Amino acid sequence: MQEKLNRRQFVKSGAAAGVALAMAPNILRGKDDRKVRLGFIGVGSQGTGLLRMCLTMDDVEVPAVCDIDQEALLRAVDLVEKSGRKKPTGYGNGEEDYKNLVVRDDLDGVFIATPWLWHTPMSVAAMRAGKYCAPEVWGASSIEECWELIDASEETGMPCMMLENHCYDRSNMAALKMVRAGLFGEITHTECGYRHDLRTYKFKPGVEFGPGAQGEARWRTKHSIKRNGDLYPTHGLGPIANCLDDNRGNRMVSLTSTASKARSLHEHIVRTAGEDHPNAKIKWNLGDIVITVIKCQRGETITIFHDTNSPRPYSNNYVVQGTKGLWMEHRDLTNAIYIEGKSPAHKWEKMEDYLPEWEHPLWAKFINEGVRGGHGGAGFLKSRAFVECVKRKIPTPIDVYDTAAWIVVTPLSEQSIATGSAPVEFPDFTRGRWMTNKPIFGLTGEY
Repeated sequence: MQEKLNRRQFVKSGAAAGVALAMAPNILRGKDDRKVRLGFIGVGSQGTGLLRMCLTMDDVEVPAVCDIDQEALLRAVDLVEKSGRKKPTGYGNGEEDYKNLVVRDDLDGVFIATPWLWHTPMSVAAMRAGKYCAPEVWGASSIEECWELIDASEETGMPCMMLENHCYDRSNMAALKMVRAGLFGEITHTECGYRHDLRTYKFKPGVEFGPGAQGEARWRTKHSIKRNGDLYPTHGLGPIANCLDDNRGNRMVSLTSTASKARSLHEHIVRTAGEDHPNAKIKWNLGDIVITVIKCQRGETITIFHDTNSPRPYSNNYVVQGTKGLWMEHRDLTNAIYIEGKSPAHKWEKMEDYLPEWEHPLWAKFINEGVRGGHGGAGFLKSRAFVECVKRKIPTPIDVYDTAAWIVVTPLSEQSIATGSAPVEFPDFTRGRWMTNKPIFGLTGEY
């Protein structure tokens, strides 16, 4: 794992490993006794969830964990010990101590679940230390940050797999199978987003945020003061990008973004703590609703919604529209499909009625073996996919080019909004290879 490979060597060897993997089903059924040695940077709420999930996997060892919060760090060390594994080394001596973790020679891969601004430097450090890295979901702070990820991965041959669990949702994977089979015809338009009332996460306790607050309120809320754009695009965009072959025969070429006025956080503070509370005087920059429209090389459009401050139930607002029909999923409200010539005229059908025929083979296998883990099982699948790739030393199904293309929506949307919703071009992180790259996500029933 410590040897540096150039990208061409890595991809070539990874393709060969992928063929071998497909011919070795017993390995995938847990009969391979090789261990995967993982480090965890950031073991707060999300990181602890990842750690707990990986501790259910018999082939995972955890030699090291890292967090500057001593309570979180000690909890993680205790969890590893109680799982019957050797006590891990804890790293919590300041914000730079993660650098001592990633250079350990007894680690193969690193999970990263820290505040967003740390994801790129930690991922870069991990790759340059010869480790696979798996950062949790975020939006980039700059275009340059995305290129840092690309350069580090290409120069070291180490993968960077963003842990976008929504790519592994059951309905999303079934829809991907339908798209690839042509059930909807030629895809013309898609919609997605992150519409999640996070006011109680952004303020805790009461209406407090910053160093004295709890959980994500210590860091996440500040982004709503300083930034105005789609701060969290990938839950919606990841699955849609897979459906549109982004970076693999297609690419996102430009976007425009528009933000509404900012009102909901102020009203939440006033309603909860009164007009005299100091936080009631804050001027919030993030618009309550941010709408981004993306144009793709092949002519498809993508509309993305970002809405984390309004009172509303959760939804990712998925729509995949083609010339023969469409799929629409709005969480608890609807999960429906319409196929021209098959569905009753202009009548929705239930997506669940199509699942017996269109179940993705990965989910068919998962259901047979027993669904487990958070986010309806998708959280386990994303983690397991990373572990499997580290074990086989093969490319990850979500690669550094996906990661960069999805998170760059954040700074691009900020730039568009700041210039009166002007169009902004996407960087081509593949440097032209999108024209010949082939799809890699969800091609088989394996992780």
